[in-house]
Amino acid sequence: MSLPVFLEDNPVTSGCSITQSNPLATQKHLQPEYTSGHPSLAYVDEEAESPPKFSDPYEERAYLKHRLAIAFRVFAQFGLAEGVAGHITLRDPVEPDSFWVNPFGTHFSLIRDQDLIRVDHDGTVVEGGKNKRLNYAAYAIHAEIHKARPDILCAAHSHSLYGRAMCATGRTLDMLTQDFCVFHNDHILYTSFAGLVLAPEEGKAIVKCLGNKKAALLGNHGILTAGPTIEATVAWFVLFERCCQIQLIADAAASGRDASLVTIGDEEAKATWEAVGTNGNGYFQGLPPFQVAEREFGERSLLGRGTAAA
Repeated sequence: MSLPVFLEDNPVTSGCSITQSNPLATQKHLQPEYTSGHPSLAYVDEEAESPPKFSDPYEERAYLKHRLAIAFRVFAQFGLAEGVAGHITLRDPVEPDSFWVNPFGTHFSLIRDQDLIRVDHDGTVVEGGKNKRLNYAAYAIHAEIHKARPDILCAAHSHSLYGRAMCATGRTLDMLTQDFCVFHNDHILYTSFAGLVLAPEEGKAIVKCLGNKKAALLGNHGILTAGPTIEATVAWFVLFERCCQIQLIADAAASGRDASLVTIGDEEAKATWEAVGTNGNGYFQGLPPFQVAEREFGERSLLGRGTAAA
């Protein structure tokens, strides 16, 4: 049901506050004091925000490899493939001191489960498809992420168009819209560009700067996201790139009329993050693009479980 929105005078909130007229508010399961922006209204059921569980780690490996292959298709669909640059990694559930990654030189849109390569934390390719080339930058950055962050299952990095432009501004994102709040106090700017990341020391420096955050602007380089599920990591990357685009457009528009941007207050941004910035919400937000990618490749998805089509 669509709820009409009314504006009420409120000098504290720059002229108005937003409330919702709710004809169902008299029912016991709804609380009429809720207003738009309350985190509780954004929650979905626990199943929808939770990836499938496995008792067999080898079955889990097969499932996650398939999801990782789909993640590359999603990146390709969003125009996030840039030559041979970029990588998405997955911690292996069987041997956690290793991770799966795309082979160096294969286009994202062509990657299948059997093409992925597994790399240990020493940079040795343990297994993989016909192309076993390793992008050493993927190892230098991602091995350090997976070693330092046991909460991270997946990490993604690419030289996306607007991400690279934003990384040249030397600043983090403003909280401009609701979607930006996914990254409220949850992204960093890494300013030390020293050329190609080919040394573990550089990877360690990036990870130290990242801390416990979900996203990073790598100065003069590109953007990175990391999360506890493949779906959340991909959803956050796509959104982070879009936020960079909006930031650049908004900056240009404001500069053109010699004006300042209107940003979201810290308290409101924090409350919005609690609704849309959680790991569960990230997983749920990532399901639709995976469903589209699966359908295009003759499969169907049941809440991200990757059920093969009959």
